[in-house]
Amino acid sequence: MCLSVNDLAAPLVADLLARAAELRLGVERLDNGVTVVDGGIGVSGSIAAGLAIGEICMGGLGRVRLATADPGAAWPTWLEVASAQPVLACLASQYAGWSLAASKEEAGGKKFFSLGSGPARALAGREPLFDELGYRDRAERGAVLVLEVDRAPPPVVIDKILRDCGLEPAQLTLILTPTSSLAGTTQVVARVLEVALHKAHELGFALGDIVGGSARAPLPAPSPDGGVAMGRTNDAILYGGQVHLTVAGDGEAARELARRLPSDTARDYGRSFTDIFRDYDYDFYKIDPALFAPAEVWVSSLASGRTWHAGKTDLALLCSLWLEEA
Repeated sequence: MCLSVNDLAAPLVADLLARAAELRLGVERLDNGVTVVDGGIGVSGSIAAGLAIGEICMGGLGRVRLATADPGAAWPTWLEVASAQPVLACLASQYAGWSLAASKEEAGGKKFFSLGSGPARALAGREPLFDELGYRDRAERGAVLVLEVDRAPPPVVIDKILRDCGLEPAQLTLILTPTSSLAGTTQVVARVLEVALHKAHELGFALGDIVGGSARAPLPAPSPDGGVAMGRTNDAILYGGQVHLTVAGDGEAARELARRLPSDTARDYGRSFTDIFRDYDYDFYKIDPALFAPAEVWVSSLASGRTWHAGKTDLALLCSLWLEEA
């Protein structure tokens, strides 16, 4: 079975463009023919747009829905994510792994940097991860890339994307989602399942044995401060994310995955991500990588029929960071 994340995402992109006004999005066709969707830079965007962009990021192989918490819950609004193809959806598509940069001179006065996520990554295949997955895509219906940025990419970056993906300009759609926007915050929190898949990969778990996944996380309000907004989306997953993976293969490996997967195995667990990031001089690589994980996990083994549980959520911490009493 050969699944194309770009072809599967194509009707979702077409629907996003058709509903742009409803979703409070901006759409521009550049002179060269590339389509650029503004998810929150010059427009307000919306949570609904973030949900749609989350599904586009997953290459049409995942579902992202808004969920209302039970009465009396500490936080009112949650996201739910699910995929029957979690490795392709999350790692071959949704993961923000393609580094795109331009110097001050190339970008016309200000350096540009972004990590590209979404289906077009699988066309370029610039990351070693694609060799590990043994996956490459060939798009016949166009391609889409999502950039978590607060300004449009310069022409030199767009040209690189087109060249590396082997696309004509009219085949490419770029979606721009600053984290400080409604759509940006939503599509980042929608990565709760992807964060679990990425950590499973880092732990050396056999990715081919992961056959299903579902997840949920609380959805915070975006902050107009980009640093605070980034901290909130990380905290939502680290302290509120809940993930259930279904795996084949060795049952003991499943138990060990459950034990090592949650974020509370990290030395910096228990503090806001904003504070942690500041204390490490805003250098992601200084942070214990074990922290980048969901708060609570369940791993079910098809071989044994058993389910293992580990970790815990800390909604009290999240409310202390996000909530003020009227």
